[in-house]
Amino acid sequence: MHDVAVVAMDSVVPFDFATPVDAFNWTGRYRVRVCGPKRTVDAGCFQMKVPHGLELLSEVDTIVLPGHDPGMVVPQRLIEALRRAAARGTRIASICTGAFVFAATGLLDGLRATTHWLGAEELAARFPAVEVDPDVLYVDNGQFLTSAGAAAGLDLCLHMIRRDHGSAVAADAARFAVMPLEREGGQAQFIVTPPVAPQGAELEPVLRWMESNAEQDLTLADIANHAGMSTRTLNRRFREQTGTTPLQWLHRARVRQAQHLLETTKDPVELIASRVGFGSATAFRDRFKRIAGTSPHAYRAAFQG
Repeated sequence: MHDVAVVAMDSVVPFDFATPVDAFNWTGRYRVRVCGPKRTVDAGCFQMKVPHGLELLSEVDTIVLPGHDPGMVVPQRLIEALRRAAARGTRIASICTGAFVFAATGLLDGLRATTHWLGAEELAARFPAVEVDPDVLYVDNGQFLTSAGAAAGLDLCLHMIRRDHGSAVAADAARFAVMPLEREGGQAQFIVTPPVAPQGAELEPVLRWMESNAEQDLTLADIANHAGMSTRTLNRRFREQTGTTPLQWLHRARVRQAQHLLETTKDPVELIASRVGFGSATAFRDRFKRIAGTSPHAYRAAFQG
């Protein structure tokens, strides 16, 4: 039997905690046990008795760190126990904001990792040595794995089951979970885009105008002319205030509008491409895939209605 330890502490996210417990148990090929630095855990809506202490981490093949409050202080003895386990070759995986616990060990330094899209920016700011990818469902670095939030934890568990026991066993677990073994696209399709710019920012009127005229064939010169500045100054201001270029921002605005139309209308993809300012359906599909991480058709199937 492959031994799995799921670490539970105060503020553990119940969904993230239950996901590996159930997913691995469904196969009948794992022994899953729960451990933590304290024997009673406050999960907010309930309290839970934890049967094992951190010494369990020295005995298992896989350790799973479910989501917790990212602002919590990670106990030093948990950090040390995870480092010792890693040195022995134990596989360690985090789900959702469990990546904050994982990153606190230093084990993710220099590696690509992910977390829930809402926490990606904070994770990158607090742990600059970690290459945070907010667009994917999970990242597999071999010994160390991380997943995005909520349901992406199940994607990661199914991936590990497939690695351990093959596709047939993983497919059985996926059927038990009533979900596909692999989902199309990544986390990008679920991200809610933040406001166009901070209210009162110098570029806010320009961004509003671009969004309102996204269906037009706007050039960099058109935007600069409307903003009343040179193209060089426009590019600099965009970098300072939005972190991207004017045309990249415009592409994202068009994709946001297309997502709304895919969710709320039955218009053909070709018509939507034209309505939001893309010159061809092919160019639209390519840009949509790059920004949203999935195709327009798959996005509509997942989110319409």
